[in-house]
Formats: sequence, structure tokens, C-alpha cells
Amino acid sequence: MDADNPEILPPLDLTTATGIASAVQNGSVTAEQMVDEALARIRAQDRKVNAFSEVRVDAARAEARALAERPNLDVLPLAGVPVAVKNNIDVAGEVTRAGSLAGQQRPATADHPVVRRLRSAGAVVVGLTTVPEFGLWGVTDTPDRITRSPWNSRYSAGGSSGGSGAAVGSGMVTIAHGNDGLGSVRIPAACSGVVGMKPGRGLVPAEVGVDSWGGMTENGVLATTVADAALMLSVLADRPALADLESPKALRIGLATAAPNPLTRVDKAWIAAADKAAAAASAAGHTLGVAELPYQGAAFALGLRWMANAAREGAVVPHPELLQRRTRTHIALGRAVLKSGLLRAAQVDRIEARLLDYFERYDVAITPTLATPPPRARRWHSRPWLANVVASARFSPFTPLWNLVGWPAISVPMGMHPKTGTPVAAQLIGPPGSEATLLKLAAQLETACPWERTAPGRD
Repeated sequence: MDADNPEILPPLDLTTATGIASAVQNGSVTAEQMVDEALARIRAQDRKVNAFSEVRVDAARAEARALAERPNLDVLPLAGVPVAVKNNIDVAGEVTRAGSLAGQQRPATADHPVVRRLRSAGAVVVGLTTVPEFGLWGVTDTPDRITRSPWNSRYSAGGSSGGSGAAVGSGMVTIAHGNDGLGSVRIPAACSGVVGMKPGRGLVPAEVGVDSWGGMTENGVLATTVADAALMLSVLADRPALADLESPKALRIGLATAAPNPLTRVDKAWIAAADKAAAAASAAGHTLGVAELPYQGAAFALGLRWMANAAREGAVVPHPELLQRRTRTHIALGRAVLKSGLLRAAQVDRIEARLLDYFERYDVAITPTLATPPPRARRWHSRPWLANVVASARFSPFTPLWNLVGWPAISVPMGMHPKTGTPVAAQLIGPPGSEATLLKLAAQLETACPWERTAPGRD
């Protein structure tokens, strides 16, 4: 570059994690500035959506100041990026309440492996996000707050990573951690109009609760752009190549919009979201076929495990007398399931065998992420067990199957619902090891069908 004719670079986008990290690396902003701005947004906006259960004002500022002393700041992939962490994994010095009065009351003494990787990459944890009791439910509320969609506060932000979805969808942070046992990253991502990815089993350290819901739960990411989601996942997985988003090879894509079970009705706007994604993929040169997924037996196997996993978690709760009524019922039913002998590995083996046959013909499947708009934002924790189960099952029948088999899936925004003013989204699914393919396809869809990255009203 000629000193007399310097190259003028475009300004970095400080509303993305990639932009913030680049700006901190080149010294145009400091980590402390970025953290202060995030804390100011949280202070101004969180009263609208209730995304955070704990804001780490002093701790985050201290960590941002300390970050400036690190000698390798210029190569940290998340240098100075404010991040939110779902409050069901350990952050040293904070209480991991998991949305419950019955849970742990003492601060964690060490970071969860995922948090360690975020900090090692230069991220600063500005707060812990709201979660329904032990992550069991598809909507997020606790006795002291109801977490709302940033697009329409009358509707839930989904769950169980509802706080993380609302934090990103409102623009308070650019990226957030979540975890997903039946759709708990993809559901709130769809409700808040952001990208949400659940990696396949084993890519990212899980270690959630007793046994990560029998291997069904994975730690994942929520972000406003695919590039940010890919960058964060590359850090959590310790696989830098995942951040590379060059166009994928030509893919065989199966479009599957039919309801997973005969009791579910799929809203036309959600079918249209999947159709829109499929049409964009076809226009990008991929081969498209309409081919419904083999869901047979999945609802039964999932229902049993949803209850059984709650019973395993409930067995180690420090203060079971403080559990919510709906959770106590769920745990009691789960104990009955565990005693019944109905849980059998062969159930999952048969389902996965049919899916492997499907993915012999297709590289990726596209479905709606949800079947209906999210339920109304209300005190679901005080409502009966059956009302909670019906609400969760009714609007999110497409996400749980991929937890059962441990395959990767990502939710990508695809517009807005014409009646509720809440986002709609498409889900992309692939076989084990296809995370990079899904991210690259999602990036193509983002280019073809760009979305408004945060809800209106961001300060």
C-alpha cells in the first residue's frame, strides 16, 4: 500500500461478532467499549423481553480490561465479543440455577468446557440468560419473569434457550450460547428471528445436567448471521475450519413439510418458510425433491425420553420440595417410565435406520422449523402439566427427532408471519458430520433471502 495513497477500508460492522472481533484485533475499538455498549443495551432493552436472569456488570468490565493485556489479542477469533450464556451450564463465580428455585444455590467454582473455550477465544460473558425449569419446556418463564419474543411481546420467545434467543434477536448481544435437547436452540431461534444451530452428537462438549438427557442434549449457538454462528461454533467445537463458508458442492435436497404426526396441523406460513428456503436452494443450483421424512415411532420414543430424562434430573435436585407443579408431575411420570421397561435402544435404532435410508437419496432435508407461531407469553410455570405438554408439542413437532438420533440441524429465518408479526423459519438437517455443509447452505440462503437481523426498536 502506497503511504501517499492509503487504501481506504470499509468500516467494520459492530453489530456482528465477526465485525467486533476484527475491530478489537486491529485496535479501532477496545473490548471494554464493546462490553460497555452491550451492557447499556441490556439495561435499556431487557425490561421488554426479560432475556437475562443475571447481568455481570462489574465482572464483565473487569474481564474486558484484563483481555487487553493478553499478548495474542490479534489472533483471538472472538476478541472482545460480548456473549450471553444460558444459565444451565457453569460460569465460574455464578450460580447455575437452571431456571429453578429447587436447584443449586452455590456459585460454580469452575467454567463449563464450553465457557472455557469462549473465554480462551476472547469472548466476554456479559450475562446469563433465562431458562424454564431445568430446560424441560418449549416456552421460557420463571416465577419472576416471562421471556418474550422481541418481535411481538405478546408471544413467547420459545424455549428452553428462550433467553438466549431474545437476547440476540433484540440486538443486546450478537451471539449467545444455548443448548438443545428437543429443539431448545432452534425453537427460540425461530421465535426470535435468528440463526440457531444444534451440532451433531460429540462435536461440542455437552455435559449438561446429569447425562445430557441420555446424549440427546448438545450445546449450540444463536446468532444474527450465519457467519457469526459458524464462527462461534468453530470455537465451541475447536474446529476453525467450520468458520469457512465457501459455497457447498451441488446438494440433493429433500423438502419435507408434512406434519410429523397426524395430530399436528402445520400453519401455512410455516410451510411457506420451508418452500421459500427450498426454492432459494434450487435457484442456487441444488437438486430439489419433495420427499417426506420417515417419522414413524418417533413421537412415542421421544415422549418416553422427555419424561424419563426429567426423572433422572429430578433425582439429584437439591431442593425437590421447591419444584414447580408441572415439573413434579413430569418427573413422577418419568419415574413410571423408567420402571416400566419401555425405554429400549432398538426404538432409536429402527428410526435411525429409516433416516439413513432417506439420506442415501438426499444430502440435506428442509422442513419448517415450527408448525405454528409461538404460544402466548404467559406464566406457563403455574399452568397444569398437560397444558404445557400440549403447547410445546403442538408448535414444535419438527425439531425433536434430530436430538433422538444426535444429528445436526440449523434454523434459518425466512420472513414474518402475516398474522402474528413473529418470525418464521426453515430447518435444515443433515446426517452425522454435516455441520459444515449445513452452515454453507444456510449462508447461501442468507444471501438469497436476507432477513432483518434484529427486531425493530433497538436503541
